[in-house]
Amino acid sequence: MFKHILLATDGSEHSLRAGEKAIALASCHERSKMDIVYVVDGKQSKDDILQNWGLDANDRRRQKLQMIEQKAKHNGILYDIIFLHGEPGPTIVEYANTHDYDAVVIGSRGLNVFQEMVLGSVSHKVAKRAKCPVLIVK
Repeated sequence: MFKHILLATDGSEHSLRAGEKAIALASCHERSKMDIVYVVDGKQSKDDILQNWGLDANDRRRQKLQMIEQKAKHNGILYDIIFLHGEPGPTIVEYANTHDYDAVVIGSRGLNVFQEMVLGSVSHKVAKRAKCPVLIVK
């Protein structure tokens, strides 16, 4: 049923739990594939670079996804890691709607608490605008 799954993640605790659910969904079908999407927000990217001076930004982002990547490998799930650039909500929606996914899995809260309170959560935006089923994991 869910052969092509998009997991939207930012390395937060909620997105790690979402990763576990995405892996469980993918495990239900032999030929499932999971795309792990991390959106680099320009506003957040600048802060990341300043806080982690001297470290490669892509290495830092890749570290945030390491736990999910290990679990996917352990469970024999085919996956790709995709870095996108833009505002997380609209970027995830656009990518999901143009790549024919069977489901999007996303954590209920991410790393940016302030933006969530002021503008509404990324997961809410994705759930409203994605053309496929969206699983929001608490």
